[in-house]
Amino acid sequence: MKLKTLIGNILIAVLSAFLAIIVYTNYFQDELKQQPELKNQNSNNLSLMEDSNQVSYPKRNVVLTGEMLNFTDAAEKSIHAVVHVTSKYNLENSDYYSNPLYEFLFGEGYKRQPSVSFGSGVIISEDGYIVTNNHVIEKSDEIQVILNDKRSYTAKLVGADPSTDLALLKIEDRNLPFIPFGNSDQLKIGEWVLAVGNPFNLTSTVTAGIVSAKARSINILQDQYSIESFIQTDAAVNQGNSGGALVNLAGELVGINSAILSPSGSYSGYSFAIPISIAKKVVADIIKYGEVQRAVLGVTIRPVTSDDIEKLKLDKIEGVKVTELSDDGAAKAAGIKVGDVIVEINNVKVNSNAQLTEQIGRYRPGEIIYLTIKRDNKKKQFDVELRNRQGNTKIVKSDEYFKILGASFADLDSRDKRRLGIEGGVKIIGLKDGALKKKGVRDDFIITHVQGNRIENVDDFKDALRKEGVGTEIEINGIYPGLRYIYVYMIELKE
Repeated sequence: MKLKTLIGNILIAVLSAFLAIIVYTNYFQDELKQQPELKNQNSNNLSLMEDSNQVSYPKRNVVLTGEMLNFTDAAEKSIHAVVHVTSKYNLENSDYYSNPLYEFLFGEGYKRQPSVSFGSGVIISEDGYIVTNNHVIEKSDEIQVILNDKRSYTAKLVGADPSTDLALLKIEDRNLPFIPFGNSDQLKIGEWVLAVGNPFNLTSTVTAGIVSAKARSINILQDQYSIESFIQTDAAVNQGNSGGALVNLAGELVGINSAILSPSGSYSGYSFAIPISIAKKVVADIIKYGEVQRAVLGVTIRPVTSDDIEKLKLDKIEGVKVTELSDDGAAKAAGIKVGDVIVEINNVKVNSNAQLTEQIGRYRPGEIIYLTIKRDNKKKQFDVELRNRQGNTKIVKSDEYFKILGASFADLDSRDKRRLGIEGGVKIIGLKDGALKKKGVRDDFIITHVQGNRIENVDDFKDALRKEGVGTEIEINGIYPGLRYIYVYMIELKE
């Protein structure tokens, strides 16, 4: 009986298979032949798959492809141009000068070992210009760059811009591998990208993801004039990836990886990159002027809401509403009014603060943009000549502040700080004719505060002057060596 049952089961299985083949041949195959051939519609001519023909099965929302995605070309083109950046710095100068025992045992020059942090950078030219994040190298005393082939260099900091969290380094060599600039404006939501960097101090790491969103603001930059318009991706980025490359599948640089959204400090789903459209402008300004030339529109804005539809007589929700105008701003001078809705800048739509600041951040003071606004639901276009934060169109170079003040400046060494009982400051040296001398400031004066903010070193002093800008009056506090009084001077940053 068992043998008969087994033979019966085998016969049933064979007949069932035979019947399935007949049904497939006479029904499904005919329907497949009637399906139109779908073509690859990638507008950037990027071959995401070697076989671009796709077949849709009937009665299903599933698209099958003949080949897997291939990231190897983009990885090969970019991995050799992403470098490992090591920053050495002293926390509060990290010394033991205040401890007589250490001075007795090791001498006055004794210092503890400097702290070290790691990050990534991207070579953007064959002669050694490297883009990284400002927070990777901020306040560093020495910057080392290691290439993918293990060559090591001491890098020079050419310039930095805290408002975009970008910095430009330079190493001395030729014929270096570099990544060509792509076009971050053309990135599409859902497009594949690669993140290349050095997470957890591991070199040459590549991860893949898609563009999840654009023009994202996550409020991590504290500068008043910060530009946050990040490309959001789900490519895995961790500590050490900062300053690394975000590339498209053509191996072109479309962003500089900068941040992650994480409660634990490690990657947990989303990462953020600075668009290359912003980075190109920052790099060009640093090379040409020594610092970024920041243009401002002179408006306070907020996104349009459903409540504005009736109040502003709008036909739909779009753009950003002007809620306040600077008296000496570019927008007011051009004829923009409170209540106007900005919908386009140079024919590019803007629907958020991040999108507007990103667009304005591409221009310099004195350049003209075309602003499209809605007023009483009618579109109007204005030619706007952008201005700087001081309300004029002047281009200011980084050394211009010191020329106006008429002096050179130096950091205090630890012996001076210990002797004077202060934590930091900058000493005036080589005083000449200028704003300081006009107010009676003398050589050796030590500046400890500007506008009430503590000054640790020359970089702090530069940042403070940059924030106030040419044409303003600033309060400088400090001391003279050997005197017990705190002096306050009001200094005009005017030529």
